[in-house]
Amino acid sequence: MSAYIYPISLIIISALVAAAERLAPWRPDQRQLRPRLGADLLHLAFNGHFLGVIVYTLAVRHVLPPLDGLLVQWGIFEWVYRGLAAPWPVWVQIIVALLVIDLVHWCVHNLLHRVPWLWELHKTHHSVVDGEMDWIVSFRFQWTEVIVYKTIQYLPLAFFGFGDAAILTHAIFGTLIGHLNHANLDLGYGPLKYVLNSPRMHIWHHDYDANGRSTVNFGIIFSIWDWIFGTARLPPAPPARIGFEGVEDFPRGFLGQEAWPLQRLAPASARWWVGALVGASLIALGLAAAGLVSL
Repeated sequence: MSAYIYPISLIIISALVAAAERLAPWRPDQRQLRPRLGADLLHLAFNGHFLGVIVYTLAVRHVLPPLDGLLVQWGIFEWVYRGLAAPWPVWVQIIVALLVIDLVHWCVHNLLHRVPWLWELHKTHHSVVDGEMDWIVSFRFQWTEVIVYKTIQYLPLAFFGFGDAAILTHAIFGTLIGHLNHANLDLGYGPLKYVLNSPRMHIWHHDYDANGRSTVNFGIIFSIWDWIFGTARLPPAPPARIGFEGVEDFPRGFLGQEAWPLQRLAPASARWWVGALVGASLIALGLAAAGLVSL
């Protein structure tokens, strides 16, 4: 049953935030049944569940065994897998895990904007344009983003050794805040704006006039990192436009977004077909490598 806790939580959170958008939309003229909703539903299903299963299975079967062998050879296995948090009470683990993982994610998010080739991968998420900013686009991202996040956070998580309850709590709470950050809801949280990220704050992260390196509000769950490190911005009104320069030519479908930026190598007239073919192939190869399907 524990394997289904996150998928069930994802469904419940999605339904509740979608209902809140319906009852009290920040932008009343924005339609819930909008263009590209189908592609975002595919992102939600794939990135919200199947991609995690693929990455976990690949790591357990093909990545961690040789890596652990190297750590043993180098004599640092016990240092990397320190298990610092193992003796702590569950509630302490949950609080520390929320802070530690979110700080790591804040750092990774910064890298996604400041390193040019990482920004190309992150563009899928920033392809959200006016009329699309709602809860479901929180899961519009390219599969390699997950690889980057998981790779960088592996060592600190191995060092702390948080229990399943702490990791699961972070995943569920992070999903809730992520949904709300992108939701069509006018939420600022009052004095808690200095602690939690919010729709009013996060929409400035998607400002069209910012480029990859000048974007602000990198926080995922907490806004405290942005206030501490000077990357917070919270004007009284939302930006005039969201997206990025060139977003008009960015792939609009699920497979093309998952394959980006490989299809840029193809002629413009063939990019849709190349993106669809490459995207489908990458997903199939990932499933096959994880042993979830056979080719």
